[in-house]
Amino acid sequence: MKITTTHQLNLVQKEQVLQLWNNEYPEKLAYKNMGGFESYLEKLNEVKHFLLANNDEKIQGWAITFKRENETWFAIILSENLHGKGWGTKVLNELKQNKKEMNGWVIDHSDDKKRNGSFYKSPLEFYLKNGFEVLSDTRLELEIMSAVKIKWKK
Repeated sequence: MKITTTHQLNLVQKEQVLQLWNNEYPEKLAYKNMGGFESYLEKLNEVKHFLLANNDEKIQGWAITFKRENETWFAIILSENLHGKGWGTKVLNELKQNKKEMNGWVIDHSDDKKRNGSFYKSPLEFYLKNGFEVLSDTRLELEIMSAVKIKWKK
């Protein structure tokens, strides 16, 4: 497994990341087609993608940093079969390079189902172990997602 970075995903990478997104995030957050996912990506500024791929170049993890309202934000998805093996921390440490702080939204409950019918496990504990703090006064309450803001500072 290795981590590579890019500012632009090619079509094969986009397809693999979209599949990862739809498999690993709660079903309510799934994109029905590539157009919706591309539309999401196009709205982001100062984007850097981090791809965790196996020896066959199949993407097993994806992370992104971007700017929103003068803050650095991030998102990260790992294939479920990599959970608990240290890869999430490795990817997160790559994101932290050259950053003073990062913000993210994290689903802080385990009520949502994934496409395969299993429950989405909140990664909040993972972020706490990796030096993030929970800003419990700042929540995102949408029809498709309930999340709390987290922040990491160097």
